[in-house]
Amino acid sequence: MQKSPASSISRLTIARPDDWHLHIRDGEMMAAVLPHSAHQFARAIIMPNLPRPVVTSADAAAYRARITAALPQGTDFTPLMTAYLTDHSDATDLIDGHGAGILTAAKLYPAHATTGSQHGVTDIAALYPIFAAMERAGMPLLLHGEVTDRDVDIFDREAVFIERTLVPMARDFPSLRIVLEHITTRQAVDFIDAAGENIAATITPQHLHINRNAMFDGGIRPHAYCLPVAKREGHRIALCRAATSGSAKYFLGTDSAPHLVGAKEAACGCAGIFNAPFALESYIQIFDEAEALENFEAFASLSGPAFYRLPVNEARVTLERAETPVPEQITAAGSHIIPFHAGEVLGWRIAPQL
Repeated sequence: MQKSPASSISRLTIARPDDWHLHIRDGEMMAAVLPHSAHQFARAIIMPNLPRPVVTSADAAAYRARITAALPQGTDFTPLMTAYLTDHSDATDLIDGHGAGILTAAKLYPAHATTGSQHGVTDIAALYPIFAAMERAGMPLLLHGEVTDRDVDIFDREAVFIERTLVPMARDFPSLRIVLEHITTRQAVDFIDAAGENIAATITPQHLHINRNAMFDGGIRPHAYCLPVAKREGHRIALCRAATSGSAKYFLGTDSAPHLVGAKEAACGCAGIFNAPFALESYIQIFDEAEALENFEAFASLSGPAFYRLPVNEARVTLERAETPVPEQITAAGSHIIPFHAGEVLGWRIAPQL
C-alpha cells in the first residue's frame, strides 16, 4: 500500500545513479533483464556467481563482452566486473586484472551462503595472502556477510559473520577497502558506523521496505525470500535510518536477482528478489517517507563513486511524483519473473526525457 507523501517536493533531479550490486545472469535471461538495469543506472557492479563462476580476469573480460553485446543499441551502460574468490584464487591474476581495468573488485561468498555459491570459500583465513595483495593494490573486497554453519540460526548469520570474521579481518587489514553488501541488521549498521572510511555497505530496496513477516503473510511467500533474509522490524528501521542519513558509508546496491516464477514457486524455491525494473522508484519512496529527499542523491549517485574512486556521472535524471503501477509479472526467457512490488502502485517515477 502506498503511503501518503511526507514532503511537498514533487520533482528531484540528481546525477544519474549507479547500482553497486547487480545480478544479470547470462544468455537468454541476461538479454531479458539487462535492459531494466540499463534504463535505471549508468554503471553496475556485476556479480560473478554464474553456474560457471567468473573466477579469472579472462573470465571477467569474456563476460563483459557478452554483457556489452546484449545491451540494446544506443544504451549508455557500463558493466563493472568482479571476480569470484575461491579456495584456489590467483592473487597475481586478480591484481593484474584490477590494474588493467578488467576487474573492479573481488567478491567473497562463503561456500553455500546463497545462489551460485557452491564454489565459494571454505576457509576465509586461508585467503589472507590475497587480501594482503588486494590491500596493497587498493582493490575492493566485496563480502556476502553470512556464516553458513547449520547450527547458526538463519536470522543470526549476518551478525555472527560480523563478530567472527569481519571484526578480525578489519583489524588485520586496516587499509583494505571492504564493502559489506546487502546489509540486513542493526549490528551491521553499528559496525559500519564505527568503522574507518575504507569500509562501506550497500543496502537493497527490499530490506528497506519489508521485514521477515513478508515471507509468511497468509502463507509462504517465496517472492519475498532472498539471502540474506529480511529480519525483524527493528533491523529494517535501522537500515532506513542509515540509508537516509546522508552518510557516505552507505550507497545503493539493489542485489536484483532474477529467477523464473517456476524456480521461485517450487518445493525448494530459489533465493532472490527481482527489483531492477522499479528500483529507483522503490528507493526514493523510503527517502520520501523519512523526509530525507535531500539525501537521496548522495545515496544513489555520489557515495558509491566516491568509494570506488570513480567520477560521478555527468548525466542527470529526474524523478517525479506520480502513480506508478508495478505489473504482476514481467516476461523473460520464455516464462515470467515476479518483480518486487508486483501489483502495487509506487508514488514516484523516472520522468520522461523531453
